[in-house]
Amino acid sequence: MKVTNYLPLIAKNGFRNRRRSLLTILSIAASLCLLGLLLTIYHAFFFTDATPDQALRLVTRNRISLVNPLPMSYQQQIKQVPGVKEAMIMQWFQGVYKDSRDPANFFARFGVEAEKFGVVYPENKLPESEMQAFINDRTGCIVGRKTATHHNLKPGDRVTIVGDIFPITLELTVRGVYDGTIDNESLFFHYKYMNESLATTAGFRDVVGTYFIRIERAEDANAISKAIDDKFRNSPAQTKTETEQAFGTSFLAFLGNVKLMLLSICAAVTFTILLVSGNTMAMAVRERVREVGLLKTLGFTSGIVLWLMVGEAVVISLIGGVIGLALTGGLLLLLHQLPSAMTFGVFSQATVPPSVAIICLLVAAMIGLISSIIPALGASRRPITEALKFTD
Repeated sequence: MKVTNYLPLIAKNGFRNRRRSLLTILSIAASLCLLGLLLTIYHAFFFTDATPDQALRLVTRNRISLVNPLPMSYQQQIKQVPGVKEAMIMQWFQGVYKDSRDPANFFARFGVEAEKFGVVYPENKLPESEMQAFINDRTGCIVGRKTATHHNLKPGDRVTIVGDIFPITLELTVRGVYDGTIDNESLFFHYKYMNESLATTAGFRDVVGTYFIRIERAEDANAISKAIDDKFRNSPAQTKTETEQAFGTSFLAFLGNVKLMLLSICAAVTFTILLVSGNTMAMAVRERVREVGLLKTLGFTSGIVLWLMVGEAVVISLIGGVIGLALTGGLLLLLHQLPSAMTFGVFSQATVPPSVAIICLLVAAMIGLISSIIPALGASRRPITEALKFTD
């Protein structure tokens, strides 16, 4: 008989003790949900390809750290580097909107050069009339669709941002709502408005945290980055230029060795569920030793008996894996609602990639196989007379 002919028997025997099978499936599902989430995060951080627009953007900051500013005079020198299409000031403002204790009020606020914004960020779409209104209004701002919807903001509404890093309060008017592919929730206002408001504050005027650069060709990114940094190599404020994707990933360094942490947790989760499943499968096999004797009496070979027991464990584990992946997808949908500034943007559009789904299902199958193979081998090799006499 073909091996597939035993699948109905495997499915039936796998759920003969429904309570234990259900609890085993739920425990595997919970563990695989966590494993799938961690692997999705890992994939999003280190294996997600840059979008075409991201690949055409570079970020220049102070070589020492983001806390150290760059002179405004660097902008014209950067624009003179061959291959650079545009260079725009982009200053992180932070500040407090309404109540800082509510995470929903935490979204990115940047001072930019409005007239250059469309060139550097062409994927952030808004009507031309709204873009012109933003450019023409010194106190105007534009807001991502997600933030605008959450806070019920529309063109003409007033927004007040109380500075915490910078000792000023920005009184802004919403002039447009943009739809972005990567970022859909930031607020952008005029850098000039912020800079002029800091005119009497020593140490804060003419501060430039980063220059966001649009280049002509993505394949020239490394050469242009090196050319920009070489230009300021002997300056008091040296620069570090990298792709936008690399710039975003660099924030992970504040958390330590993220790769090692994620992989260590994944290994611990897999090992723990393997121990739990191994104990459960051993109990299930021990209860069925006499049944093994009966199967052999009916003509089932030791190989078929081994296949039946291992197959039951693998089927139960795979069911738990599928449920776990479904839970991971649902959890990611909930995490999409978190402000991307709080999660490095990793949850804003993250979904379970096919590679992660395959890995999780393979891990589930491996758990079923490893946890059952030793007790199943012992049971299948028992002589018929010994199996029939077994009592527990």
